[in-house]
Amino acid sequence: MATIRDVAKEAGVSVATVSRVLNETGYVHEDTKKAVTSAIEKLNYSPNEVARSLYTRKSKLIGLLLPDITNPFFPLLARGVEDELRLHDFRLIFGNTDENAEKEQDYIQTFQQNNVIGIISMTNQLSKATYQDLSIPVVFLDRTSSSLPSVYADGKEGGRIAAMEMLKRGSRRITLIKGPSHIQTAQDRFKGSLEVLSASEVDFYVMSTSSFSFTEAEKWAKELFGKYEDTDGVIASNDIVATAVIHEALRMGKSIPNDIQIIGFDDIPHSSLLFPPLSTIRQPAYEMGREAAKLLMKLMKNNQMKENSIQLPVTFIERSTTRKVDDYV
Repeated sequence: MATIRDVAKEAGVSVATVSRVLNETGYVHEDTKKAVTSAIEKLNYSPNEVARSLYTRKSKLIGLLLPDITNPFFPLLARGVEDELRLHDFRLIFGNTDENAEKEQDYIQTFQQNNVIGIISMTNQLSKATYQDLSIPVVFLDRTSSSLPSVYADGKEGGRIAAMEMLKRGSRRITLIKGPSHIQTAQDRFKGSLEVLSASEVDFYVMSTSSFSFTEAEKWAKELFGKYEDTDGVIASNDIVATAVIHEALRMGKSIPNDIQIIGFDDIPHSSLLFPPLSTIRQPAYEMGREAAKLLMKLMKNNQMKENSIQLPVTFIERSTTRKVDDYV
């Protein structure tokens, strides 16, 4: 890998001259600038962005915090962020917090040490003290905040849709799996489903969970059927939990969707590859990521905006874990 010294040697100039060309500081003769540019292209030299930012007090680095990189939903969001930022020559530094507040704070400090100029956070803590004292703009993604800019999907409407679709397809003993209480978007989708089910004449149960993780989902699926064995419909808190419910139902010999219907939330890539394929509420993850990146760039330019929160619509994706509506109308 070429260094700045290699570029200087190839161009026949000093390292300081190459630095002035790269950072656009001080006067450099046009012929010298062309020689340095040619050397950079010939050697395929890429400047150290962190070192460069420390010198210029400017950078093209953005910090991105994820709560759990093993959950396929969050890489979808991250890809949208990355693709949009790269169009504008920004680069990402990732941090995976594992839903741990101390780890989240450590990553924020690392971002600051690397001179990032903005942060996009998908984490679950959202402490006001953690983010409001920062001197750089912050955007929350798939999370909501009353005080800081946010990009998220319409979870409450998604919850309503899931409940209505379950009712239309004939389930009468429905278990509603409530997501983590500290995540507002999870509570929104729960409240939407609860609103519809409470107004109906069906029996329903509520089961609380504390995270969206793979490691806990299997335990919750077993607990569900242990408590509510007669359940004939499950509205899961996300697709990971829905996947665990599918596996446990099949293990118990239940027929899906004849004995039990299941609806997830997110529409992560593997949902269509399950057997049977999962019916779910689709959040436009990639689009949400791009919108968060656009919003952050506007904030970094100090653009004044009337609305700092962006809510995107959700849709029902019908697959094979739900019955056909025609059979029940």
